[in-house]
Amino acid sequence: MASGSKKTDNAAEIDRLALALAREPGSKVFIPLAEEYGKVGRWEEAVVVLEDGLKAYPGFITAMVALGRAYEQVNQPVKAKAILEEAIKVSPDNLRAHRTLAKLYAAEGAKDAAVRSCHVILAVNPQDQEALALQASLDHAVAQERASTSNQPPVQLAKSQSDPPAGKPISSAVSGVAHDTEVAENGDDDMVSVLTDLAIRTEPDTAGQSRRPQSTSSSTVVRLEQWLQLIQARRRDVSGPPQSIQKTPA
Repeated sequence: MASGSKKTDNAAEIDRLALALAREPGSKVFIPLAEEYGKVGRWEEAVVVLEDGLKAYPGFITAMVALGRAYEQVNQPVKAKAILEEAIKVSPDNLRAHRTLAKLYAAEGAKDAAVRSCHVILAVNPQDQEALALQASLDHAVAQERASTSNQPPVQLAKSQSDPPAGKPISSAVSGVAHDTEVAENGDDDMVSVLTDLAIRTEPDTAGQSRRPQSTSSSTVVRLEQWLQLIQARRRDVSGPPQSIQKTPA
């Protein structure tokens, strides 16, 4: 009975407001009329009333926010978001606008924008249950996205340039510098240890074939390459530029 009585009251109020608007088309009575239409779910009629009212009162924030909500109810999110974003440019703290925008942003996956609208609402009313519930669901969704991103397989790193070329065993590099080590002046204890270590790990086995190195760090190879470069530089210094040979008189 109470529900039927409420509907009757709403219908009577709609008739009264519609008559008043008909008598004064330029009045702001279109705002309460649109609200009454919304209360009984007649959102299409609310949209028409609000659009007509905004033609007479362009930039009327209350009407813009009401129309944005009406657009959202009739499943026109693009129009709703456009007019509500225009409204908050003029009235940044309009809670009704941010409440609808937060839903629209969340529905389209714009989580950051939805959270910002929730923050505006909660800054004014920290106990707003609707904003709290929406923000909690958004935070949970963001946390899940971050967790799924962190579980992605690691990206394979590019092969270090200091690693030995594929198919070329370290033993060939050791044998290639066996003679060059004799040219070095006074030797190099550090390099000797490197060469000795490599030689041991590439020592021929009983079958007469070289064993593959068990493990060779990149730093060892780098030190070996540096040593080769030093030897080549010393060779150039020792040989020097060719000297001209003078003929002796017979």
